[in-house]
Amino acid sequence: MFKALVISKTGDQQECALRDVDEAEMMAGDVTLKVDYSTLNYKDGLAITGKAPVVRKFPMVPGIDGAGTVIASSHAQFKVGDKVVLNGWGVGETHWGCLAQSARLNGDWLIKIPTQFNTRQAMAIGTAGYTAMLCVLALEQHGVTPDKGEVLVTGAAGGVGSVAIAILAKLGYRVVASTGRLTESEYLKSLGATDIIDRATLSAPGKPLAKERWAGAVDTVGSHTLANVCAAMRYRGTVAACGLAGGMDFPSSVAPFILRGVTLAGIESVMAPRELRIDAWQRLARDLDPAKLDSMTNEITLDAAPGAAADIVAGKVRGRLVVDVNR
Repeated sequence: MFKALVISKTGDQQECALRDVDEAEMMAGDVTLKVDYSTLNYKDGLAITGKAPVVRKFPMVPGIDGAGTVIASSHAQFKVGDKVVLNGWGVGETHWGCLAQSARLNGDWLIKIPTQFNTRQAMAIGTAGYTAMLCVLALEQHGVTPDKGEVLVTGAAGGVGSVAIAILAKLGYRVVASTGRLTESEYLKSLGATDIIDRATLSAPGKPLAKERWAGAVDTVGSHTLANVCAAMRYRGTVAACGLAGGMDFPSSVAPFILRGVTLAGIESVMAPRELRIDAWQRLARDLDPAKLDSMTNEITLDAAPGAAADIVAGKVRGRLVVDVNR
């Protein structure tokens, strides 16, 4: 028996509760983990609160991320005692996730944690931080270097935004943070942001083209914000788009793309190939300051996760939340 958060649904009513689960109930997989830590991402918040149809099967253990120790394996690449991390792959949506003390998973979904990180730090990074690194890699691949000009990060006080700022600042970029929580300005500057702008300047309908400013951008918001970011990109600039906190729509025009050669790079982290994941985690080990990671991280208990999920959907959570599933 082990403790797990379990989402159930009766009719139109969904609930999430902490309960004891028998190992016999677990879904199939060739690697079993003793989970040390999980985390809460925006998608976890949507799944737990039922604000969006993230969960495809019920009952479901949420938690798209997990880090822990292998306790059983028939997978060729993993042995008992390995420290591994999981990000995405439909876990917490169609396969039981890691907001639990134990998880049985497909070994192809796992990678070994870089030796620079322990399991708690791996979950302080989580899908949010790993996605932020994918965004940085995309900017680099499209030629956005620190000498090209300012890089904008929207939704800056959230998990993706916080990690993106810390990485970009360490790499020498001049980072501008856009946030609706100007009270977090000192926090964002402590991560490396050189300037803070109010998200209201980007969230209203704008023009097809605006004055050129951004050499690159990491956008977690979508909708009018993404359209306005694209409109203000410099010639041949790149936007790495990875989120929809402001909406799934994209009320833009072709103008930035055909008149300025702007690139809109879509960032998908759930099904990203293994080689890209390993590259991203190795770069995180090199380019993310552990002290800054610690400064953006708060830890909660497993039974506190449902309440925190509501907060993250409401935009009340700063940085990263690590869930200690064993207390």
